[in-house]
Amino acid sequence: MGSCLLGRRGQSANGGAGGRNWKPRAEDECVAAQQRDGVSGQGPTAEQTDGRGRLSSIDPRVFYPSAIIIVAFVVFATVFRDTAQDWVGAIQENVVSGVGWYYTALVSLFVIFAIWVGVGRYGDIKLGRDDDKPEFGLGSWLAMLFAAGMGIGLVFWGVAEPLTHYDTPRPGVGESSAERSEAALVQTFLHWGVHPWAIYVVVGLSVAYAVHRKGRPVSIRWALEPIFGDKIKGAWGSAIDVVAVVGTVFGVATSLGLGVLQISAGLEFKGWAEDPGNGLLVALIVVITLLAGISVVTGVGRGIKWLSNINMGMALALLLFVLIAGPTLFIMNGFVQDVGGYLQSLLSLSFDTGANQGSEGTEWLNGWTVFYWGWWISWAPFVGIFIARISRGRTVREFVCGVLLVPTVLTFFWFSVFGGAAIHREMFGEGGLVDEGAETSVNRDSALFQLLDTLPGGAFVAGLAMLLIVLFFVTSSDSGSYVVDMLASGGDPDPPTWSRVFWAAAEGAVAIALLVASGAGTAALDTLQTTAILIALPFSLVMIGMCVATIKSFNQERRAYLAAQRKEQDERLVGQAVAAFEENLDNGTYADSGLSSDGEAGPGDGSTKLTKS
Repeated sequence: MGSCLLGRRGQSANGGAGGRNWKPRAEDECVAAQQRDGVSGQGPTAEQTDGRGRLSSIDPRVFYPSAIIIVAFVVFATVFRDTAQDWVGAIQENVVSGVGWYYTALVSLFVIFAIWVGVGRYGDIKLGRDDDKPEFGLGSWLAMLFAAGMGIGLVFWGVAEPLTHYDTPRPGVGESSAERSEAALVQTFLHWGVHPWAIYVVVGLSVAYAVHRKGRPVSIRWALEPIFGDKIKGAWGSAIDVVAVVGTVFGVATSLGLGVLQISAGLEFKGWAEDPGNGLLVALIVVITLLAGISVVTGVGRGIKWLSNINMGMALALLLFVLIAGPTLFIMNGFVQDVGGYLQSLLSLSFDTGANQGSEGTEWLNGWTVFYWGWWISWAPFVGIFIARISRGRTVREFVCGVLLVPTVLTFFWFSVFGGAAIHREMFGEGGLVDEGAETSVNRDSALFQLLDTLPGGAFVAGLAMLLIVLFFVTSSDSGSYVVDMLASGGDPDPPTWSRVFWAAAEGAVAIALLVASGAGTAALDTLQTTAILIALPFSLVMIGMCVATIKSFNQERRAYLAAQRKEQDERLVGQAVAAFEENLDNGTYADSGLSSDGEAGPGDGSTKLTKS
């Protein structure tokens, strides 16, 4: 049974030790409370699957609309490329400039929500049955969620973003190199710290509770069941899943395209390829897609897990190399100082909309911070569902701490090492990483390879970095394919092999089509990226509903727990009273009443004789 208990230790409702060893005797009443409140943890029933009595291999209400939207967009973006760019660009400009304040406030509230559920009274709730053990070890779990969440982004932006913020800082930052250096890392920490991971916590926690605790299928819609009830089985639920599928495919395809652009830039920078064109880009996408297809076929427990562990090992090796071969003392001092600066300015930066710097400040925030918030939200269905899938058996507190804190610390150190090494070279070294005469002073595609070229063994390390980029993209692609397949297969956590391959190939095909159509390289991908950000706007409303549904579910479980606890306490008191009465009768006398064991009044007592039953 187990769902009446908030955690494995069964602590009391007020967090004290009074209920530490408590186990309810009246299990039938506890189960009845669970069924009344929708907290079963016994797996999906026929009515809780897809409305057709089974976990279908394909949900046509999700699969076909998603496929049609994706194909239609690809055709439109390739055949009518200029028109698509103009339309989507105009919408993006209006959305970003008009709702930047909304994204800023909402994401900050997500951080507050994540911390509250993690440290509050709901922290002992198990994402699964009370006796469930974690499906994956702590190391593998952290590696998978880290690699899926933002692993490739760290490789792409590790040098480029801090260096860009150092060269062209946020309006209002001082002009000295020291002020610009600290502000660059602090601003980068804001974009990659607790805020994006709080977004993932909102989606991941809501889905994990619905799937592992209540036994629902793996799908976004079921996270909103506490609000909509059975209506979630209909058209509204399908529409929510379609938005999640489309957003995930767009996000993975965009990252895949940008990734091969970075790889080709590295090959060109090292002289291993001359003027790489679309042919090389297509070949890279095909190879990555094939590797992703092999990985996703083997499943989470093998391919995705192994690749994630390999990624973490290689990333750690590259990190240590740059730390040791680069300005070690500067990096370590900067890490401590910049983390302190981040904590000191976290509240003000979280709610900063650039209003005090006028249009210049607003435009800068819209181009960076607001863009990131929309980008993370557009990735939330993919990453949130994947994290939920691998988190069975963990408590809410373990989930929040693991997802919110551990990756944030690792991310901060990564940017401190790579960004710090690049900034140190510009401040105290020979420079060369910033080209003031270029249209974009920092070449984002090749910034990493430019830095590695200044360190010993640059050619070998650059090759290692390219392999790391490929593996990170394979991990993102196979994880994204796996999540999309679950959504399009009626929430089946083990979808068929053919559909896994289909979605992996679809992501690669979308990236290839847009790269070929873009001509120069990134025009169509920018259009796709903009569309993914636009998808974040309706999905942000879904996330608000997830917060409400999560709180409602946790309150229902707490009420069931308190009801069972009160029942146990009442039974314990009655049992103690009966035991004391029987013990006194067996001892033969009541000191207070003066009754003997045969019920006769004692000496000097005028009471009526009682018969012992």
